[in-house]
Amino acid sequence: YCDQPEMFPGVAHFHTLRVNQPSGKYYTSDYLRKLCDLWEFRGSGLTNMHGATGDIVFLGTRTEQLEEIFYELTHNLEQDLGGSGSNLRTPAACLGESRCEWACYDTQEMCHQLTNEYQDELHRPAFPYKFKFKFDGCPNGCVAAIARSDMAFIGTWRDEIRIDQEAVAGYVGGELKPNGGAHAGRDWGPFDIQKEVIDRCPTQCMWMEDGKLQINNKECTRCMHCINVMPRALRIGND
Repeated sequence: YCDQPEMFPGVAHFHTLRVNQPSGKYYTSDYLRKLCDLWEFRGSGLTNMHGATGDIVFLGTRTEQLEEIFYELTHNLEQDLGGSGSNLRTPAACLGESRCEWACYDTQEMCHQLTNEYQDELHRPAFPYKFKFKFDGCPNGCVAAIARSDMAFIGTWRDEIRIDQEAVAGYVGGELKPNGGAHAGRDWGPFDIQKEVIDRCPTQCMWMEDGKLQINNKECTRCMHCINVMPRALRIGND
């Protein structure tokens, strides 16, 4: 609430609602239009897609609109509110195996199951402080599970990184662009596998031997830097 409602009647009430985003943040255009139409009608029309915690955030409405919005969300859009306050915050997941080749487990399914399991804790403050699950399918951490949650689930592999030595030679020889060509517009000189991959390995578990890349997988910490730089040459394990 504004402490000067007479001076600023337009923001005398300015409640914020968190809406539980779909797992993996998948939407249809029709669903997004319905969400925006609802908020334009019942609130300020201002949204945050998505907040740092992952929710759809509706910014600014009046007290008398809160129950109306909740009814529309749950009965007509089949959508629930997100968690706020001293309870379980809305779980969030990367898009996982539905799209990403690096995903090591089904993040959307795990997020869906735990959201249903802890539904009461999403709506009824039960903890002395907020608590949040986040699900990253691989160590790249697209939903920042470590930084933005209290319990992070991060996928990894148990076997060895797969190496395509011909592709390694392609990167070394300049036929293949590192980082998927993401920095192709900058002239940083020819690719240097020693400088850009091997020396940046946090556990120093990589080296070149007779023109081939070698990895001591027992020492690998699964940071994925080498895979991100040379995705055509290195792949996550099969297990």
